[in-house]
Amino acid sequence: MTERLSTPPPDGFSGATPGDRLPPARFAYDRHTWKEIAHLLANFPVSLLAFVYVVTMLSVGVGLTVTVVGFPLLAVGLMGARQLGRLERARARALLGVRVDEPSRLPRRRGDGLLPRLWMALKDPVGWRTVLYDFMRLPWGILTFVITLTSLFVLWPVLPFIARGLANADRAMVRALLSPSDELERRIAELESDRGIVVDTAAADLRRIERDLHDGAQARLVNLAMGLGLAKEKLLEDPDTAAAMVDEAHGEVKLALQELRDLARGIHPAVLTDRGLDAALSSVASRCTSPVKVTVDLAERPAAAIEGIAYFTVSELLQNVSKHSGAKSASVDVWRSSDRLLIQVGDDGRGGASLDGGTGMKGLAERLTAVDGLFVVDSPEGGPTLVTAELPWRDRTAADDTRHASGTR
Repeated sequence: MTERLSTPPPDGFSGATPGDRLPPARFAYDRHTWKEIAHLLANFPVSLLAFVYVVTMLSVGVGLTVTVVGFPLLAVGLMGARQLGRLERARARALLGVRVDEPSRLPRRRGDGLLPRLWMALKDPVGWRTVLYDFMRLPWGILTFVITLTSLFVLWPVLPFIARGLANADRAMVRALLSPSDELERRIAELESDRGIVVDTAAADLRRIERDLHDGAQARLVNLAMGLGLAKEKLLEDPDTAAAMVDEAHGEVKLALQELRDLARGIHPAVLTDRGLDAALSSVASRCTSPVKVTVDLAERPAAAIEGIAYFTVSELLQNVSKHSGAKSASVDVWRSSDRLLIQVGDDGRGGASLDGGTGMKGLAERLTAVDGLFVVDSPEGGPTLVTAELPWRDRTAADDTRHASGTR
């Protein structure tokens, strides 16, 4: 999950957290009080412009919904209301010290046509809440303008108290109507970030496969073709040399086939498709430089996508054990707990592993986060190391088996 870091508000200002204590009223006309007064005096012209925009947008858009252009106009108006909300948040941030997160953008997927995007804009809760905010702000803006302007000349000794009270009401309105819908908006932002991670990971995997094919099997096959061409030329004039070249080419063929098998195993191993995690992880463990005890306690197989992620997670962790840990033994445990698939990989090596240690664990954490998973590393200096990974459990479907069966034929 993405963790947000917040900057504490300056002295005398209130933060975005509902439980924050509001700043106390002061008799002194300090800079905070003057900022609040400026905000209250600006309420009237700002709210008047916003009110005119909202009323015009609603009347024209709703009035023309009987025609084709009504709904697009209303959608464009709501997107404009979003921008008004952005300006109001900036004004409250600068003058009232209210810090609220910006709502996430409307989600857009490739291939979406005009109608899906139109419907997404029409049901945008952020836009409608901004419309409500701007609609109710005009009477409030007139009231705060009159009270503040009058107090500035008549009640100036107690103006800081009045300004603070009215500004606190403004702060409450901004938090209530212009803040993002906490859980929903946060979840949308996380999904947008996770989607970017998935796309980047897939692109990196494709580049790796392309590089392995180009530098490995493809180069070896080119050399093989050249060798066979030379052997064909020497077949009549020097049969012994041609036979030796054919033998060499035969060895190249075996190496090329082995590289292709390794590459295919890296994409999706056949043993995982045919026999599941237990056999596939045992196969991975047999290639580790340290003895590995594998325990898989699953009554049934998860969905193919979850199974594949679990396999590659363990595979990468065991490679780290071989390359970096210096461990004498390691263990892999896989089990299901409620709606989660849990994986623990431990070793008795030197420890010191971390998400930013350059061992590929950061990439694993990003991959698991992208599918609503969890990745935790406990590796003090001197060891031992215990890595825990969680994945959402999804039941295997007949389509998974059919797809992979057709892919292995």
